[in-house]
Amino acid sequence: MKTTTLMAFCASLALSAMSPVSAATAVAPASLADNPLMHESTLPFHYPAFDNITSAHFAPAFAEGMRQDALEVARIANNPAKPTFSNTIVALEKSGQLLARVERIFFNLNGTVTNPEMEALALKLAPELAAHTDDIHLNVHLFARINSLYQQHDHLKLDAESRYLLERYYLNFVRDGAKLSESDKNKLKAMNAELAQLGAQFNQNVLKELNASAVIVDSREQLDGLSESEIATAANSAKQHGMEGKYELALTNTTIQPVETRLTSRAVREQVFTASMARGSRGGEFDNQAIVLQKTRLSAQRAQLLGYPNYAAYILEKGTAKTPAAVNTLLAQLAPPALANAHVEAADMQSMIDAQQGGFQLAPWDWAFYADKVRKARYSFDENQLRPYFELNSVLQNGVFFAAHKLYGISFKERTDLPVYHPTVRVFEVQDCDGKPLALFISDMYARSNKRGGAWMNSYVTQSGLLGGLPVVANHLNIPLPPDGQPTLLTPDQVRTAFHEFGHALHGMFAHVRYPMFAGTSVPRDFVEFPSQVNEMWAAWPEILQNYAHHYQTGAVMPPELQAKLTAAKKFNQGFETTAYLGAALLDQRWYQLSADQLPTNVPDFEAAALQQGGVSYALVPPRYRSTYFSHIFSGGYAASYYGYIWAEVLDADTVQWFTEHGGLERKNGDWFRQQLLSKGGSMDVMQAYRNFRGRDAQIAPLLERRGLTAK
Repeated sequence: MKTTTLMAFCASLALSAMSPVSAATAVAPASLADNPLMHESTLPFHYPAFDNITSAHFAPAFAEGMRQDALEVARIANNPAKPTFSNTIVALEKSGQLLARVERIFFNLNGTVTNPEMEALALKLAPELAAHTDDIHLNVHLFARINSLYQQHDHLKLDAESRYLLERYYLNFVRDGAKLSESDKNKLKAMNAELAQLGAQFNQNVLKELNASAVIVDSREQLDGLSESEIATAANSAKQHGMEGKYELALTNTTIQPVETRLTSRAVREQVFTASMARGSRGGEFDNQAIVLQKTRLSAQRAQLLGYPNYAAYILEKGTAKTPAAVNTLLAQLAPPALANAHVEAADMQSMIDAQQGGFQLAPWDWAFYADKVRKARYSFDENQLRPYFELNSVLQNGVFFAAHKLYGISFKERTDLPVYHPTVRVFEVQDCDGKPLALFISDMYARSNKRGGAWMNSYVTQSGLLGGLPVVANHLNIPLPPDGQPTLLTPDQVRTAFHEFGHALHGMFAHVRYPMFAGTSVPRDFVEFPSQVNEMWAAWPEILQNYAHHYQTGAVMPPELQAKLTAAKKFNQGFETTAYLGAALLDQRWYQLSADQLPTNVPDFEAAALQQGGVSYALVPPRYRSTYFSHIFSGGYAASYYGYIWAEVLDADTVQWFTEHGGLERKNGDWFRQQLLSKGGSMDVMQAYRNFRGRDAQIAPLLERRGLTAK
């Protein structure tokens, strides 16, 4: 419904994309009747007809979608009949289906296969979609109907999900300004339009600078430590950009780059680290510093206009944390032990450097490289020993899918008859434990220059009893594509990410709700990471690991001694990992806990002060993201919510403990988790759903133990 318009936009603003055929076929369609977006796809599960959609189809489809949506809402708002739950709330849930469909396809593709036409359209749409949402949520007559129903909700005899839906509508409209004066509504509209525009520009800058910041090296010798496949990929990338004979190291969206673990050249490691840290803050057309300052200023002013002291207070009210104070307490509890562990880890690495007569002090670009060496010395293995056992297809089908089959009884069959938006994309039909169709799953694992960084899940079709239909969900990673004929071998972190993102996919596929607003992952931002983090546990579960961790050449199962070392090393380097994460989470909170009269004028100075104030200022451990490429909080829907990963990890660690205590990988456990949590979506208070599952509130002790943050 109406809330999905801006939510879908904000969740995907980094994106600007289309099918690879789009740029070549970007001509105006003859009419709306010929536009494939105007009607639900006739393919199974209403799967999008990617082979028929071009970039030219989107602008007219958006215009028509907004026009139809506005007419539908006007009919509801101006209905002369007395407001009822059916003619107002249910009617709103049924409205806007064309626009919702176009949004999902556009913004999902926008993140995976961008082109200039879609980039331009994304910037144009930003204020238009914000204005369209405002016209609905600030409609006086519509809110009067919703308010009338809300005031008498105790007497409407609604079932629990319907009552919760009515409450959500009322609160969403109030939070979006429905009670403001007309003059303040006009101020709010202007702010929303500018915020949307800034978010779209920020994300496009991040993607373009990520590509522009790739590090070029002159010789193969400088890439010592990388695998033959990685070196070939770097050579091919440079060749494609007109630099044959050189090597191009593409960057990922995090501060620390994966290649820093293996590059033996300290100079190249420094070059990679410096390029990564400088993104968005070195001047030029992709500099994001002005956007960061303006976006935080507008966010603070918007919150104040709506009656909140700052934007974090506004955002957190709708989450499970509720208040900035609660978030600050959790982060403050974790920062001292995390930083103390990081200092111990740094001392261990410096000792190794000194023992090898390195003659230098540990620097940030050395951390990943020497952490791997310390791990190898302590546990007698390194990542290069593991990667031959982590071949992508085996991880996916014999690991991720196998775990889901064992736990939930679902099964997977690849569909090669459905069109895809890129040749490396795969599609699987998912059958439920009773053999009935459950969902379609799209697997998009490889990095591309026109694909946003990171890893994420999205939905092309969502489940709801009201509208019918079954989910079509997608997982996206950014694994470098190896040269033809070479296997795709994953790092342990990429394996974990594959299981993590599939946890989101399960949340979407297992949705069993009546109303579209509550489908799948439509839960508070600080809860949405919980099911995905739980699913990570199966990556190292012995029965699962033995099923997928086979050597890609010999087929041999990973030796038990290597499995044991992998398990023993799980807490290794957690001081660094936790401190880097907390640095980003604290930056997020510091930016959005400012009032409108407290805003800084210099981004680097503010970052330094925020990290110092948060107790995680340590030059050797930079935050996971600096502000100028922190897409999560400046364009990706995680503003004032990045803490949610570790907030949800409290629930996750407590849940892993429950699974372990109840026998682990058993159907009865999976069925209970699915029934009490995954199927509920946002149809009830999520913390009550957790209590229904666990029998009590979550405890923090399992998280502290997992991350090695308990007292030694």
